[in-house]
Amino acid sequence: MKTDKLTIVPPGHALSGVVNPPGSKSITNRALLLAGLANGTSRLTGALKSDDTRYMAEALRAMGVSIEEPEDTVFVVTGTGALAAPAAPLFLGNAGTAVRFLPAAIAALVTGTVVVDGDEHMHKRPITPLVTALTSLGVDIAAPTGCPPVTIHGKGGFTAHHAVVDAGLSSQYVSALLMAGPCSGKPFVVELAGDDIGARGYIDLTLAAMRAFGATVEQATPLIWRIDPTGYRATDFHIEPDASGATYLWGAEVLTGGRIDIGTDAADFTQPDAKAFEVISAFPDMPAVIDGSQMQDAIPTIAALAAFNRTPVRFVGISNLRVKECDRVRAMSLGLNAIRPGLAREEGDDLIVTGDPALAGQTLPAEIDTFADHRIAMSFALAGLKIAGITILDPKCVGKTYPGYWDALASLGVSYQQEIPR
Repeated sequence: MKTDKLTIVPPGHALSGVVNPPGSKSITNRALLLAGLANGTSRLTGALKSDDTRYMAEALRAMGVSIEEPEDTVFVVTGTGALAAPAAPLFLGNAGTAVRFLPAAIAALVTGTVVVDGDEHMHKRPITPLVTALTSLGVDIAAPTGCPPVTIHGKGGFTAHHAVVDAGLSSQYVSALLMAGPCSGKPFVVELAGDDIGARGYIDLTLAAMRAFGATVEQATPLIWRIDPTGYRATDFHIEPDASGATYLWGAEVLTGGRIDIGTDAADFTQPDAKAFEVISAFPDMPAVIDGSQMQDAIPTIAALAAFNRTPVRFVGISNLRVKECDRVRAMSLGLNAIRPGLAREEGDDLIVTGDPALAGQTLPAEIDTFADHRIAMSFALAGLKIAGITILDPKCVGKTYPGYWDALASLGVSYQQEIPR
């Protein structure tokens, strides 16, 4: 199948200017869901408009929530505190937050059958831990392949109110249950099965959003949360810029020796990926070992920078990257080795990038298979700032979270050669 191609032309100068990253995908989709579960009208400002948030908004509309979009960064959401069974299956593309958050909310509120589905990539993303936890609550739910599609035969609530969930693959399973908790009609408990969790910082985002919409949540222990059956109240809520999106701009800044003002200090972000700023700021002397467990979406960015680091970098704690939009460990390894064989290797779930500052300024033609993953495309664009010949396949996949990414780089002086198949 032919695909669009975008070849980055190295700018040959420091990238400086002002770029405002879009709103956080993680926070936008949490806020959309909570506003949809609330009774009344909420105004969400600073919101991200992208593929992932569009899928969430369309799913909520299909279940009776009114959502207006009066401005590019605003959603006005009016809910009734209830959700209705949609007339057709909910198709959610490859939006992991939507596919994982919605089944718990549907189980808590919907009477009727709902199918939650996604694209071919979503059909490879595990959801069994969430299905198992919801089954223990008395929900009639099935995902025969262990991945979407998921079928929920909703009974308008749970018959049990203490969920134990395995979060080793993703913290999103925990967030889904937490957000459903205030709608459960009785005090609700979410407990981790073991202490392994994908990225605990995203739980903090969930709790902050829940509290903003009126929920009462108590962290009883590091592994247990207790939630009162308050439901949610409508509120006006501002969404901060996307920290994962900011990592590409921080990376472009250090790679080219420029100065890019993104309008928000790294210390002011509440999202886990903002931890990447410290590591990126150390370039070209980044640490020999980088633990990616708590800043997972930033690892492709840092791995692309590591190609130019003065010393090798080993990325650990990144096994969960194998079950993201694609196997990101494999995709980064393949892409780096397409630039130069031996530039990266996999050892178990670790990724080792050998690093060579002399790559900068070379012409090394390489077509980067993005596997339809926005983060692979945006990360390898950074390599194209210093190496001639880097071609990104399927560049439009950035629309999943950062539709204006290529325009943002262009505003800083980056140019492209584009090939559109006919």
